[in-house]
Amino acid sequence: MSIRIGCLSDTHGFLDDRFLDFFASCDAIWHAGDIGSENVALELGRLKPFKAVHGNIDDQNIRNQFPAHQRFESNGIDIWITHIGGYPGKYDSAVKPVIFESPPKLFICGHSHILKVVNDRKLGLLHINPGAAGRSGMHKVQTAVRFIINNGKVSDLEIIELEKIIS
Repeated sequence: MSIRIGCLSDTHGFLDDRFLDFFASCDAIWHAGDIGSENVALELGRLKPFKAVHGNIDDQNIRNQFPAHQRFESNGIDIWITHIGGYPGKYDSAVKPVIFESPPKLFICGHSHILKVVNDRKLGLLHINPGAAGRSGMHKVQTAVRFIINNGKVSDLEIIELEKIIS
């Protein structure tokens, strides 16, 4: 059985309706931190089953609802979601000991506002940073991804890019 995941990060309290359309065909939505408001989490949770981690800008209410890390298995793949994780070759010091000792197969993080998908051949994992879906930050394009997990493999990764709305 396969599962289609919608993945985003760094909404900073703003959720464009076009992301809801993009995630409509998904089975679940995962948020890699800096949610920014409980309303964003509630709206995504009303759309699909929702997993999230808190980020560095999230207030205590969001921190109480969502952990700093989520590590779980889905459709035969070990997944780790966190907000500040770094990149292959430059992992953040907070994740380094665990990622080298027990690497997941799929590592998802946000924080940088830079969309990046990288195979870490050394650790045998796929790293996904969905970029930034919100309006706050230096990014010029709002981004998110969706992909399929089936029998321990990630496939059919798709990206949505929206021009950033300046208000």
